[in-house]
Amino acid sequence: MFQKILVANRGEIALRVICACKELGIATVAVYSEADRNSLHVRFADEAVCIGPPRSSESYLNIPQVISAAEITNVDAIHPGYGFLSENANFAKVCEASEITFIGPKPEVIEMMGEKDRARREMRTAGLPTIPGSDGVVEGEEQLAKEAGRIGYPLILKAAAGGGGRGMRVVRTKNELLSAYQTARSEAQQAFANPAVYVEKFLEHPRHIEIQVLGDQHGKVIHLGERECTIQRRHQKLIEESPSPVFDAKQRKDLGNKVVKALEKIDYTNAGTVEFLMDDDGALYFIEMNTRIQVEHTVTEFVTGLDLVKAQIRIAAGERMEEAAGEMTFSGHSIECRINAEDPETFVPSAGRITTFQAPGGTGVRVDSAAYSDAVIPPYYDSLVAKLIVKGRDRGEAIGRMKRALEMFVIEGIKTSVPLHRRILAHPDFVAGKFDTHFIEKLLNTNGT
Repeated sequence: MFQKILVANRGEIALRVICACKELGIATVAVYSEADRNSLHVRFADEAVCIGPPRSSESYLNIPQVISAAEITNVDAIHPGYGFLSENANFAKVCEASEITFIGPKPEVIEMMGEKDRARREMRTAGLPTIPGSDGVVEGEEQLAKEAGRIGYPLILKAAAGGGGRGMRVVRTKNELLSAYQTARSEAQQAFANPAVYVEKFLEHPRHIEIQVLGDQHGKVIHLGERECTIQRRHQKLIEESPSPVFDAKQRKDLGNKVVKALEKIDYTNAGTVEFLMDDDGALYFIEMNTRIQVEHTVTEFVTGLDLVKAQIRIAAGERMEEAAGEMTFSGHSIECRINAEDPETFVPSAGRITTFQAPGGTGVRVDSAAYSDAVIPPYYDSLVAKLIVKGRDRGEAIGRMKRALEMFVIEGIKTSVPLHRRILAHPDFVAGKFDTHFIEKLLNTNGT
């Protein structure tokens, strides 16, 4: 087992990794920007190193600075968390060259899955269904028109090198095609330094379903069931739950087994999430894979009883997984609400000082956060303030528990998404499990915003 791990991240996920390391008896090193000098992950790590100015490009994304911090503190491994360098194949390669273990998949697998069009081809070859689309990136306007004619409208243009809604455009008519293509390429270049885009058939009313996996270094891959991630705004997830209200045990077993076989073929190791869209008929299509721990890993932990971050560390250290493939047991229902620092109506970010932070507690309630009273939410990073997670015996109890927890969550000094979450949880369509990825859009339109 490792003796010391550097956590190459900030906020709640950095604190989450530190907690796992403490329970495993592993020393930790925090890295931080000047804006995060007073953060909790800095306070609770055994050592801390400042790696640069507030902007992430000069600190958390600065590979030489992160590696220097790892070398001067003599760590065995680096855990990247999510975001920042977590899916950067070059960073994983630099870790290997520096004889530091990268807690994640092999660099070549990260690279493969990071190229979205290549990932689709690989997973299609490995047996997973994919949405009809172009075979690779679109090379110019002539090929674009040809692919659009073959696939049919509506269609969607997607950045080949990224996700999160950037470099993505829906096209409903031929007249919109060229301008959407130029816009998508421009956004992709700005966000990912790569303008390449590919084309897919656009599903009008999809659900977003994902499968959590773990793979050790001895050829064993298991799945940990599905998560429902359909409640989104502009492709950013707001609420996640496990299990999905539209999945049954047979679907879970069938899809899980297909995913396991596909990942065995590419020799996948560590934690990962395979994401699908579900159409109106219940058919599932692979869209992408995230080769890291997810924000919403917490709901899977609640229904399986596994600590996924500890599992990541043990796998990276070469240990064999004890869990049997296909024999995981699932208990109850879990829901997570992402509490963001933003106006709940306009969604404008709300940086500033938290004057009061009182988290809810009680049976079946978990709060993952690095926030506290008098903490400052800086304007430089993601707006996530806290993750509120609950577990109930069934979905009905989980919804009731989440409503109660949201009412008892007090955050003052900044605006947060708590009021929006309360509206979502009270909506009859959410309670009935009848929603698609346009739920938030419809909710806001209904309320006149």
